[in-house]
Amino acid sequence: MNDLLMIQHRTFVNVSPNVVYETLTTGEGWDAWFTQGTTVDVRAGGYIHFRFKDFGPDHITLEDGGTVLEAITGEKFVFQWTPGESTTTISFTLTSLDGGTMVTLIESGYTRSEQDLKAFGDCAVGWGEALTLLKYYLEYGITYGAVPRHHLDKTMTEEYLKRTDSFVTKH
Repeated sequence: MNDLLMIQHRTFVNVSPNVVYETLTTGEGWDAWFTQGTTVDVRAGGYIHFRFKDFGPDHITLEDGGTVLEAITGEKFVFQWTPGESTTTISFTLTSLDGGTMVTLIESGYTRSEQDLKAFGDCAVGWGEALTLLKYYLEYGITYGAVPRHHLDKTMTEEYLKRTDSFVTKH
């Protein structure tokens, strides 16, 4: 029995697969709708380095990334990162559908350790939000925007600060 956990999400975006691919495989593409300072070397054996600065309602600041495993223009983008204890693999598959693109995201490789289960829960929700943000950005030009500072509980921020991040120490 395989004890590894997997996240799966899918959304339809009313733009071509090449437009989605360009957005997912460039730092400028990620930064336009989701990150702040991402860099991508989009080739097998290259890397992706995410930077979030003061992001979302919890004002998260973190960096993570890893190796690009596969990059097929207009079809597929696969990379690794380490959101918990284990390095996981994220696969974006782009399928042309009636003038738009079905975007399928699969993240695999989480164990059942306490740290991985926490990251699994955060990323399962986070990737769903990310695909919605990607859709809104590509179809309507809407971005998340800045969230005003507030004094509400910031439990998510505390959890992200506990993360181990092997990518940043390696690069």
